[in-house]
Amino acid sequence: TFQFAINAMLTILSLVIVFHILVYLQVLPYNIVWGGRLNSVEEMKRSEPISIIINIFLILVISIKGGYLKVNVSSKIIDIILWLFVVMFSLNTLGNLFAVTLFEKLVFTPLTLISAILCFIMVKKLN
Repeated sequence: TFQFAINAMLTILSLVIVFHILVYLQVLPYNIVWGGRLNSVEEMKRSEPISIIINIFLILVISIKGGYLKVNVSSKIIDIILWLFVVMFSLNTLGNLFAVTLFEKLVFTPLTLISAILCFIMVKKLN
């Protein structure tokens, strides 16, 4: 349902942010993100903040869509952003299939596919 999609995505995105913070702090190895194509800690330090910012942005958008955050933003703009994320998650799913690391293939391929479906449910307000 629509509300399940909202809550599920907020949970997933929160966990993904924690994951990226752990990579940034080098608790987890950086070679399990960005398709396994990062070659140094410096590259990771430049790339991981981008992931964190994008995920925070999407949390804000979904919080607005779900009515948790009251902001004077057109619902059309929110829907356009969600459509962009449907496309982005779909393309990311394909990219994850060709990731260098098995971890990304096994964990992030289904995660991005589920995220694409949940964003689609939100934008179409499916019940």
